[in-house]
Amino acid sequence: MASEECIVLITGGSRGLGRGIAIRMAELGFSVAVNYAVNRTAAEETLRRCGESKASESQRFMAFQADISAPQERESLLSEVIGKMGRIDALVNNAGIAPRVRADITAMTEKSYEEVLRVNLQGPLFLTQSVVNHWLNEKPKPRLPGGFKLIFNSSISATTASTNRGEYCISKAGLAMVARLWAVRLAGEGIQVFELRPGIMETDMTSAVKEKYDALLADGLVPQRRWGQPEDVGRAVGAILQGAFPYSTGEILYVDGGMHVPQL
Repeated sequence: MASEECIVLITGGSRGLGRGIAIRMAELGFSVAVNYAVNRTAAEETLRRCGESKASESQRFMAFQADISAPQERESLLSEVIGKMGRIDALVNNAGIAPRVRADITAMTEKSYEEVLRVNLQGPLFLTQSVVNHWLNEKPKPRLPGGFKLIFNSSISATTASTNRGEYCISKAGLAMVARLWAVRLAGEGIQVFELRPGIMETDMTSAVKEKYDALLADGLVPQRRWGQPEDVGRAVGAILQGAFPYSTGEILYVDGGMHVPQL
C-alpha cells in the first residue's frame, strides 16, 4: 500500500460482504468510509471491528448514511466523504438487495423489479459517475499502485438464471455491463475497473435458504464444497487495491469456489 493515507468508500459496508471487505481493508492499512442505508448500529459494529483490525494508528474509519438509490443522497454521500475524509482512492460498489419476496418470474411485480434495479444497478452506475467526474475534474493525485480503482461487486447471478428472483439476476447482469463500460471509458485515464462475482456466500441475505444450499453444496454444486465467506471477497478486493493486477482492467474475478466452471 502507498505510504500516504488511502480512502476506500464501500457502499453497503455495514454488514455481510461489505463488512468483510471493510475489515480486510483495515487489516491492510487503508482508511475506510462505510456507507449504510438504515442500520446505524450495524455500521458502528463494522467501524468497531475495523478499529480492532487496523494496521496503524493513523487509519480512520467513518460511517456515512445514504440510500444509493436516491440521487440527492448519492450526491450528499460523495460530498460528505470528501468533506470529512478528504479524498476517495477507491470505490467498492457493494450495496445490493434481494427481492423482498422470492416469486416466480410469472408473478414478479413491477414494484419489486423497480426497487431491486434502483439499488443494485441504477445506484452504482450513477454513484460511480459522480466519483469518476470528481476524479477527472479535480484531478487529485493517485495514491494507490496503478491509480484509482473501481470495483463492482456483482454475482454469479449475472449469468446464472434463478427464475424465482429474476429481478436480482437482471440487475446483476446489467451491473456486469456497467463495469465493462467504465473499464473501457477509463482505461486511458489510468483508472482500473474490476467486477467481482461472488458465488454462494454465507451472509444474512442467504440465511433464509441456508438448508437448501447446505444440501446443494454437499452434493457438489460448488467444486470446493463450502460456503463463501465475506473475508473471501475482502481478500480479492485487497489484492486489487494493492496493485496485484497492473495490466488488467474490465476483468471478472470469480469468488465462487469454482461454481462457474462447466462440468460434465
